[in-house]
Amino acid sequence: MPELPEVETVRRGLAPVIEGVVIAHADVNRPDLRWPFPERMAERITGQRVERLRRRSKYVLADLSSGETLLIHLGMSGRMLISGDPLGQFVHKHPAAEKHDHVVFHMENGARITFNDPRRFGAMDLMETAREAEHKLLALLGPEPLSNDFHEAILVAAFKGRNTPVKSALLDQRIVAGLGNIYVCETLFRAGINPARKAGRIAAVRVAALVPIIREVLGEAIEAGGSSLRDFRQADGELGYFQHSFDVYGREGAPCKAQGCDATIARIVQSGRSSFYCPQCQR
Repeated sequence: MPELPEVETVRRGLAPVIEGVVIAHADVNRPDLRWPFPERMAERITGQRVERLRRRSKYVLADLSSGETLLIHLGMSGRMLISGDPLGQFVHKHPAAEKHDHVVFHMENGARITFNDPRRFGAMDLMETAREAEHKLLALLGPEPLSNDFHEAILVAAFKGRNTPVKSALLDQRIVAGLGNIYVCETLFRAGINPARKAGRIAAVRVAALVPIIREVLGEAIEAGGSSLRDFRQADGELGYFQHSFDVYGREGAPCKAQGCDATIARIVQSGRSSFYCPQCQR
């Protein structure tokens, strides 16, 4: 499932094409994805200007001139692809419709944004922009890891007394929003912390050191266009390439990349998810 860097990459790709542009009309080709679409969705977004495109955790948020915000979740295989871009940044002509093109936004400037989702685990919803913080998918989210609201004292306080593994703590969206399995594995490797260590037993100085490492890993991934493992594509249809820089994720049995380390990358399963780490470097 796309994590923060992949969603941010999609947002950055879409923003120059649709911010400040009116949705001339929208095609909603089925009644639902993971959940039913909001009532009269096509009617409610048609004719509205996209005032601002934002990201919150793993969601893209489009603020509309109607005072509503369109929430978009890519799910396991969702893609938002641009064609007919009037800015000249993309070369794709409008393609023929495909089976899994579930929602299509026809922009007033001639661009077309197609939400394609073969597995239909994605989702869209409409909410009052002013009441965004009350939405069921957003209400309990913790601070954004790239924002000033996420800092050393916040993470140290969140970890204090927690008996869960540090891997699980960092995946808890109430503690920090947007982190997923890939980037937590990479963060813990750089921090030298074993994913099975109890969060509450890690010294405060080591917990605090996680904050800049999290930002560093996410920043590098965003610059690389995210990680393409299966279905992820950027808004221009291109693959991300941060997966070529993985230190541990998906590298079970491969040699550790740390200088002077002769260990191989191991894998354990935590809460149904694979954790990759170096037994020698991560304590």
